[in-house]
Parts: sequence; C-alpha cells; structure tokens
Amino acid sequence: MTITTAKRIAARVPRLAPLAAALLVALPAQAQWNVTPSLTLGETYSDNPGLNSDANKRGQFITEVTPAIRVDGRNSRIQFHANARASSFNYSDSRPANARRSGVEYDAGGTVKVIDEFMYVDARANGGTRPVSAFGPDNTFNRYTDENQTKLSNWSISPYLVRRFGNFAAATLRYTHDSVNADETRFGSSESDGVSFNLASGRAWRDLGWNLRYARQEVANKRFGDSSSENALLGLSYRLQRTLSLTASAGYDVYDYGDFGGRTSGASWSAGFAWRPTVRTAIEMSVGRHFLGNTGSLLATHRSRHTVWRASYSDAVTSTRQEYTQGQQIDTAALLDSLFAVSIPDPVARRQAVLDYIQLAGLPATQGERVNYLTNRYFRQKLAQASVAYNMRQHGAVMTLFANERVALSSGAADSELLGNQLFSLNDNVRQFGASAAYSYRVNARTSANATLSTSRTRSLTTDIESDQQAVRLGLTRRFSRNLSGTAELRHLRGNRGFGSDYKENAISATLTALF
Repeated sequence: MTITTAKRIAARVPRLAPLAAALLVALPAQAQWNVTPSLTLGETYSDNPGLNSDANKRGQFITEVTPAIRVDGRNSRIQFHANARASSFNYSDSRPANARRSGVEYDAGGTVKVIDEFMYVDARANGGTRPVSAFGPDNTFNRYTDENQTKLSNWSISPYLVRRFGNFAAATLRYTHDSVNADETRFGSSESDGVSFNLASGRAWRDLGWNLRYARQEVANKRFGDSSSENALLGLSYRLQRTLSLTASAGYDVYDYGDFGGRTSGASWSAGFAWRPTVRTAIEMSVGRHFLGNTGSLLATHRSRHTVWRASYSDAVTSTRQEYTQGQQIDTAALLDSLFAVSIPDPVARRQAVLDYIQLAGLPATQGERVNYLTNRYFRQKLAQASVAYNMRQHGAVMTLFANERVALSSGAADSELLGNQLFSLNDNVRQFGASAAYSYRVNARTSANATLSTSRTRSLTTDIESDQQAVRLGLTRRFSRNLSGTAELRHLRGNRGFGSDYKENAISATLTALF
C-alpha cells in the first residue's frame, strides 16, 4: 500500500507544477511583511515533569531555550501568516521517565489571488504534539511530558475557481489535497483528494435563496486501505422579514469505510430559521433527520463593545484526520479577533494586537483540545461548544465550555494495534465534558496578572472507564521594554489515566522573552 501511495504522489507532481509556477508569478514583490524572531529563556522547577505516578515522580530543575519566529504578510494579492517555535529542555538530573528533550510546533496558512475574481489558492500547514488517547495526560500546560503524546503534522493545498453569473448566481469549484502524518506508527498516516462544487443564488432572487452543493473525498490510508465520502445537498431559504428567514435542506450522503466497516448511505433533511436582528447578533438553528437518526445544528454569535459570545452545536460523520485538518477546537485568537474588530479595523495590526494580548494574558492558543484523540475509525460526533471573551480596560477574560459524544461507525479492528486487545472497545462510544476560564488583570500598562482554571472528564460508554483532568495556573507578566518581557508562573495539575494510576504536578517557572 505504501508503494502504491508513493506512486500516486509522484504522479501528481507534474500536475502540480503549473500551479506552483502560477503561485510564484502571483507572489508580489512589494508585500507588507512583518517578520518577528524571538528567543525565550526559561527556568522551571517541577516535582513531576513527566506526570508520572506518585511512586515514580522525581523533582527536577528544567532549563528551556525556545527560538521562535512569527511572519505576517498582506497586500492586494496575498495574505499569509506563520508561527513556529522549537524548544530544548535540559534537566538538572537524568531525564525522568515520560519526559522529552525537545519539541517543535508550527502553524502557517495563507491565500493567494492568482487571477482576480476567478482563481485563488488556499494553503495551510501545522504540526506539534497531540494526545494519543482521551484517557490520559495532555501537554496543554505541561510541555515536558511525553506520555500519551505523539507528533502529528498536516498540510493542505486547495486551488479554487470562482465565477459570478451576474446577479443570477455564483459558483465555486474547489480541489483539495491534504496529508496527515503521525509518528505513532499504529495510527494510519493518510492523504486525501477532494472536489467540491457549490452554486448559490444571487441578488436577483430577492426573498428566495437557494444553493446546491456536491462534495466527494477519497482517503488513502497507508495502513488501512482506502475510504471515501460523497455528499449532495440542496438548501433553500425564504425571507419573511428583513431580519428573519426560514431555511430548509435535503440531501444524500454515502460513506464507504473500506475494509473496516463497509458502506453506509441515506437521505437527510432539515428545517430551521436564520435570525439577524442586528449586525452584531446572528442565530441559525435547524432540526432534521439523517440516516443515523434525528439531528440538528446551531450557530449563535453576539458581539457588544466589550464582549463576544458564541455557541454552536453540530452532528456529523467525521474522523480524527478530518478534525485535525479542519480544526474543531475553540481558537482563542479568532475569538479575540472579533472582539478587537471595532477598535482595530486593520487585519494585520489586529492580528498583532491579538497575539500580544494572548501572550500578556497567558492564554492558551486553543480551547477544547481534549475533544480530539487518535483513532483510525469513522464516527458520528455530536459536539456542543460555547465561549465568551470579555475585555474592558484593566480586566479581560475568556471562558469556554464543551460537550462531545462520539459513536464509532467503522470496525474497531482498525484500532486494535493502537489500543491493544485489552482496550479494544475503548473508542467505541466516548463522551467528554470540559470547561476552562482564563482571567487577566492589567495592573498597569506593562504588568498583567492572570489566572487559568480548566477541567475535563472523559468516559467510555462501552467500558465505563473514566478519566478526569484539572489544571490551575497563576501568573504574572511584565513588559520591561518594547522588545523584552518576562513571566513568572505557579501551576498545579492533577488527573488520572482512567485505567491506571493518578498523577499530580506542582511547578514554578520564570521566563524571559526577547523580540528581535
């Protein structure tokens, strides 16, 4: 299978050459680039850096060196951003069990306008460590532990064409090729090719709106063979009032799980409404049914001068690779971007302000990371998320909630190597709950105190195994000059592995970050 996949990749290279040439032509010579290298030096004392059991834990001083770079570019043809950092950890004694020596994380993405109002290209790449299982430690707050972690990277490139037919309709044709790779060899690294077509009504239809969508994706898994999905949907809307519209949809879905589950298919329908009473408030809601049972969806957003509120609910057939390529976590930067949109209209300056705020307040980049874990199976996922961000003079806060239920659709044989025979059914049916709150108090223009609390619970509905995780962090951040800042932090972590021993960690750390 590996040889076959390699041949497929090699066969695509000549076809992608014209696209690469077009991108080089499209890249402008006078783009506004902001390149910010940085270096962080840190010292931490942890009584359990590897998050081992109480019987095996051992205190350590840890020296950390982290060079990083942030790049932002934008003009009339290109939008680009990238963040990358590489950390090296040196322990005062021999490296403890389950602790790592280094770590690399990166995230980059952008859009190129190849031909104005006709051809565009989206591209994205990211990588870092991710949880192998939902029943064990993660490294959201402790970056040293290697237990329950694997290196995972993904990238995608997606050229698409846009065509407007006057005021009658607009069409989008998109091709996407992506790849997901993990160092955990029992998780099947894969590549996919997808095509989607969307045709939507234009202004000429006035109160009546419609859209037709068709999508097909083929996934080549290096260990578990091929799978595919095919989705067709017709959506309708009718505007009753200026702010209220009725919505309805009908579609047909086909999922082929390959050698690990066969094929499922069926029709779907939904009915609902879209209400936009002001430019700052929007609610879209629907109920319906698909071949797996009753379903529904919700997306509600509200923005005031000092707050941003968001609530969502989705019910879909998905997979671990799809969650990682599309991203289902609550993005802290995106949430704050909406909050700062009124006061900072320029997107580049706003992105810089958001990143500075996240650093000063000690906020995590994403929330709800525990929703995802490694599984080679397809599953039905019901996911509810809610978040609110608040910012006013000296006070700021970000709070999130999530509830998630996954029911496996394809055979557990695909996870037999990943989980082992004793935990064969662990990923059959999994339910997760979580909450986090981060509060920041700006003592003055250069100093900020912050506190973060988070908790989560994961339960296997098949085996009754449960795992709880809690974290508390207290920190102080000081900006000594425009290019130099420092932090001091206390943290306490505790949790259990569900099928093993408990763990606890207490740590104190200090870091110094210089921008160049």
